[in-house]
Amino acid sequence: MSVFKDKTLLITGGTGSFGNAVLNRFLKTDIGEIRIFSRDEKKQDDMRHEYQAKMPEVANKIKFYIGDVRNRSTLKYAMKGVDYVFHAAALKQVPSCEFFPMEAVKTNVIGTDNTLDAAIDAGVKCVICLSTDKAAYPINAMGITKAIEEKIAVAKSRNSGDTKICCTRYGNVMCSRGSVIPLWIDQIRHGSPITLTEPKMTRFIMSLEEAVDLVLFAFEHGRNGDILVQKAPACTIRTQAEAVCELFAHQWGASTGSASTGSASTGSAAENIKVIGIRHGEKMYETLLTKEECAKAEDMGNFYRVPADNRDLNYDKYFREGDVKMATIEEFNSDNTVRLNLEETKAKIAALEYIQNELKGIPNVAK
Repeated sequence: MSVFKDKTLLITGGTGSFGNAVLNRFLKTDIGEIRIFSRDEKKQDDMRHEYQAKMPEVANKIKFYIGDVRNRSTLKYAMKGVDYVFHAAALKQVPSCEFFPMEAVKTNVIGTDNTLDAAIDAGVKCVICLSTDKAAYPINAMGITKAIEEKIAVAKSRNSGDTKICCTRYGNVMCSRGSVIPLWIDQIRHGSPITLTEPKMTRFIMSLEEAVDLVLFAFEHGRNGDILVQKAPACTIRTQAEAVCELFAHQWGASTGSASTGSASTGSAAENIKVIGIRHGEKMYETLLTKEECAKAEDMGNFYRVPADNRDLNYDKYFREGDVKMATIEEFNSDNTVRLNLEETKAKIAALEYIQNELKGIPNVAK
């Protein structure tokens, strides 16, 4: 962490799952200050008290800034003296973005433009923008706005001076706010069948710690305008659901005092799963790298790097050149990546701190 020694890091949307993961990773290092920028004073107050209680010796490194990425002036104020920015503020729930697309535009598109302008003006050394697999071949409002976020980041990088701008694109982060596993655990404890959309649907899966690892990799190894992707594994939604059912089988109906309470059975996982159908704007599988991106992506071991397209607008000089490689390379998606079986999925889920706390009966604060 020596690169962060005595430096100031600002996290937009910092009260969310990612911001908490960064605090847990960084607070006890030699970093100078971490600024949490968000619009929710209640979440900020909860976070302040949480870290004062569990890390009192370093909690003074956290500084809280009320503001909104939609409001450039609040960003300008918060950016003074900042060395690095992790831009995590976003509207990311697919159904809500489908119903309120302009709200997604205001936060994910205009908010990113505001954040990058404020960072460049303040002389920030590096900005990492968090994106999503839904930005590749987007079909829903959330994915489309995150795709535009990436385009804005790449465009800004061409004239960002000493400010390096990179994007990270990743799949479903298990047990993050709004994700499905906490919902399933709650359904199990109430003795209800757990609900899933489509059993054959595949999704990339990663932990919050892996999300932080990806951002740090981009921070250390990314070049201006890059998009960086982790080679994440995937599983079907049914496999993920069955894994949770098996991990929490002993807790069916726990909140009602009887496993027989409610409509769920205490038999096999399949008996306790209810298929409800695909929600608004969902895909059967997600893509982390498009076919076009694969043609120019650099393999960096556990990660892919997609360099920025820095051609100018004088296309005449390109008319005599082509890329035959493009026609032979497939996209990198959740159907052709490493597919985890039930035991592998269960082991990956069981390793999460959130799950370990739930299995021990230690309540997790929603983040």
